[in-house]
Parts: sequence; C-alpha cells; structure tokens
Amino acid sequence: MVVRTSYSLEFFPPKDVEGEVRLWAALEALEFMAPEFVSVTYGAGGSTRNRTIRVTEEITHRTKIPTVAHLTCVGSSRQEIISILHMYRAAGIRGVLALRGDPAGGPRAPWIPTADGFTHADELVQLIHEFGGFDIGVAAFPDGHPSSNGDEKKDIDVLLRKEFLGATFATTQFFFETSKWEKMVYALQARGSKLKVIPGILPITNIKQLQRMAELGGTPIPPKVLRDFEAVEGNPDAVHRLGIELASTLCEDLLTAGAPSLHFYTMNSAVATKEIYGNLNNAH
Repeated sequence: MVVRTSYSLEFFPPKDVEGEVRLWAALEALEFMAPEFVSVTYGAGGSTRNRTIRVTEEITHRTKIPTVAHLTCVGSSRQEIISILHMYRAAGIRGVLALRGDPAGGPRAPWIPTADGFTHADELVQLIHEFGGFDIGVAAFPDGHPSSNGDEKKDIDVLLRKEFLGATFATTQFFFETSKWEKMVYALQARGSKLKVIPGILPITNIKQLQRMAELGGTPIPPKVLRDFEAVEGNPDAVHRLGIELASTLCEDLLTAGAPSLHFYTMNSAVATKEIYGNLNNAH
C-alpha cells in the first residue's frame, strides 16, 4: 500500500517572454498537487542567475508556495554570494539548494575557481548556514557523482559532511532503479544520518532528452530501458507513453520503499507530471 506523499516541482528560468508564459501555465496547471515546494534552477555557469532570483521571487509572491532557489559556486565571490542570500531573504525565499554547479562549458569542462569564491558545495552549505534563515538542500547522486569515479563511500562522506554543516534535505539526480536510491539511503542511515533524501523524477518523453540528460548527469541507462525506447523511437506517442509508464512505475516502487516525497523535474511543462500523478492516484 502506497502512503499518501508530498510532491515538489522543479523549473528552469525562461529565456524569453514566450518561455515565461509556458512556465506560468505549467505551474498553474500543477498547483492542484499542493507542492511542498517549487525550486528554480541556474543555467550552466550561473548564466541565468538574475532570472532565477526574479522568477523564484515572483513564484513566492504569486502562489504562496514555499520556494527553493538554487545557488552555485560558479562565477561568484563569497561576498557576491552573501549579496544573493540577502536578495533571497528579502524576496521571502525560504530554502536554498546549495550546489557546486557546472562550469560555463558544461559538466565535463574543467573547473575554474572564482577569486575569493568556493570550489565545493560544502563550503557553500557552511556559508548559508552561518548566514541563517534558510532550509538548506543539496544534491545527491544514486548512480554516483560523475567525479567520484564509482567511489560510493566518498559520495556518502560528502553528503554526511554537508549534513554536518547544516543541510537538512537532498534532491537526487534522476535515475532509473529504485535499488540505487535505497542503497544510498541505507548507507547514510547506517552512519547516523537524518538527511531527507528526495528522489528526483525525470519523465523521459523523447529519445534526445534521454541521451542528453544521461550524458550530462552521468546517469547510466539500463540496457532494458534503452532497448524498450529503441523499439519505439520512430513513434513519438509511443515514446511518450513508455516514458510515463517507466516513471510511474519508478514512483510507485520508491514510495513503497519508503521515499519521503517525490521531486519532479518538469522541464517547464505540466503534461508528464500530471499524467504520472494521475497514474499514482488512480492506482490507490
């Protein structure tokens, strides 16, 4: 029996007026889910920082839904980060997701430190905690962080340090297998962690999206999933249905395994998230 759970939603800042209209339409269409929070991302290299601040502030004022703004180490000095935190606080933003962030050249590009800035997310967590007044979230990687080269203990050590420094929850990179999430959570709990680890769900609705997201995040695609998508790749409707089916099954399995809530990467569209929500609620 799946217990009633809470949901959270993630959006990215729109690039233009048309994109902004789509974002608000998607958020309005998903408000019925009563999300626990809405988060807004940065672009690569911190490129959308100002839009992130503006959109997150507007969501806070328009909807009264608690908001979580992303904050990265990319391209900002310590003092600039403190200035952003002052802006977040003034905007009524209650939560911050502290990330190292991707360099401007993407996740595989070399890291170039900013003068008087940070190189690791734990430094950012510590600063936000010292600043005070925010719930602090971090990222978790059920398939392993791309830079840890399969060292699962290192990934757990990093999460524990972030928790020690003030983080209270984590949202995960998208993944395909419930067992990966369970293994990570059990490893944390075995070492006394109370960190809330929220599974991140990305409904795959087209083949290019699958390949790109897996490449960017380092997420391995299980052979069966790849075969299933390849079998229908000439039929966009079938690809969409398969993506919704796989994501719905993953959500069911995660909730049965004890996931505290589900975090949907909406890609600024309500369609897939609404379909998965409907599947979960029709099944129980």
